[in-house]
Amino acid sequence: MTIQWFPGHMAKARREVTEKLKLVDIVFELVDARLPMSSRNPMIDDIIQQKPRLVLLNKADMADPALTAKWLSYFEREGIRALAINSQAGSGLQAINKAAKDILRPKFERMKARGIKPRAIRAMIVGIPNVGKSTLINRLAKKNIAKTGNMPGVTKAQQWIKAGKELELLDTPGILWPKFEDQETGYKLALTGAIKDTVLNLQDVAVFALRFLEAHYPQRLKERFQLEDPPEEIVEIFNHIAKLRGCLTSGAEVDYDKTTDLIIREIRGEKLGKLTFDIPPSPSE
Repeated sequence: MTIQWFPGHMAKARREVTEKLKLVDIVFELVDARLPMSSRNPMIDDIIQQKPRLVLLNKADMADPALTAKWLSYFEREGIRALAINSQAGSGLQAINKAAKDILRPKFERMKARGIKPRAIRAMIVGIPNVGKSTLINRLAKKNIAKTGNMPGVTKAQQWIKAGKELELLDTPGILWPKFEDQETGYKLALTGAIKDTVLNLQDVAVFALRFLEAHYPQRLKERFQLEDPPEEIVEIFNHIAKLRGCLTSGAEVDYDKTTDLIIREIRGEKLGKLTFDIPPSPSE
């Protein structure tokens, strides 16, 4: 399956982000803590270039905490400041201002030396759809300004938002890239809801999910779906889950669509615990 999703407003958003970049001091790159690499848009590096950046691993409450710690170490090794946050609950947000100030201290000291009056930090928030940009903005601004929704494509225009006296935020629509060269990235984004379900073959996504769980979280897979030893044939796992959970047709046949929906819903709903789908490179890699 080839996953591609690049609506017209995303192409326009890329142009607008490029145009507005000169107005900001720093870029807050919001990624999904469950997918710290797959949810990073490779176009962003080309767009922001040398602009100071702070990577925010959002939805950290849904991610495997041990792997989140490893991802933070990875970004540190790469020379990129990163924080783990949960914009929904508001945890970790108090560290954003401090980190931004630290990153921008040389710039603001130069401005002060030239006699320029201190002002609020101007930040642009970028990220793929459904990563929580609007929720983060509302939390930082302490009011519901940015539109939110648990589906990609809610924000379709840019807007400046004041977040206290020290921070001004430029929200941007989520931008996916035109084509995923690595289809595994597409599956991961689909599984976590970054791509609209209506443009996908969800059975393929569920197959990917089961194989990933077999490889990286086998005990959780066994416990959740009462599997002593998962069979090699993926269809047998589907059949077992369908019978266990009653995903059957009126003729007692396996309903694969219902089974698919159940698997994806339970993963997204954390019924198998906190999961991270990107495995961080080891320090030697």
